[in-house]
Amino acid sequence: MARYRGPKCRLSRRVGMDLENKSGVKPIDQKCKFEQSPGKPAGRRARGSDYGIQLNMKQTIRYYYDLSEKQFRNLYKKADKASGSTGDNLLVYLEARLDNIVYRLGLASTRSEARQMVRHGHIAVNSKRVDIPSYSCLISDEISVIEKFRKHERVTRSIQLSEQKEMVSWLAREKDQFIGKVNDFADPAFFAEMFKVNLVIELYSK
Repeated sequence: MARYRGPKCRLSRRVGMDLENKSGVKPIDQKCKFEQSPGKPAGRRARGSDYGIQLNMKQTIRYYYDLSEKQFRNLYKKADKASGSTGDNLLVYLEARLDNIVYRLGLASTRSEARQMVRHGHIAVNSKRVDIPSYSCLISDEISVIEKFRKHERVTRSIQLSEQKEMVSWLAREKDQFIGKVNDFADPAFFAEMFKVNLVIELYSK
């Protein structure tokens, strides 16, 4: 299945979670009928079957990180082979992607915008250009916008908007700076209330 490229509002309503992930804009429940699924009347959402619940959670996480089914499944296989909790490993791998870190650092307003910046060669890791969005960053890696692109309005606006939200604990960037650093791997506990990763494990284990 290809990466979803339609309206994020409709997609958020489908999975029951805000997938906009954009700073400085209206909350999604003020922009669309977030309390109801697309094509269905307002009211309580149906619980669904166990399989449906598992599938919905997998799709929610996949859409949240804006990945194709193939990309997501490959990361799951990698997480399953690694030592430790498969669910925790999966979240760490998802968060370690370069496009996600560029977004988390506030160098881009959305993950899709971050992916485009990486592909166009506007991002450097440890002062070397990297144009692979799936590049897996490590602790102590320094992520920066290349000098030539720092005056671009899209970047400066993203950095200004990013000041409205708190930085995750495993990353760091000085205010108004174009350089950030990976201080640690992502903390799976941070996502405990957002995602039930065990449902994804159950789905793929069938």
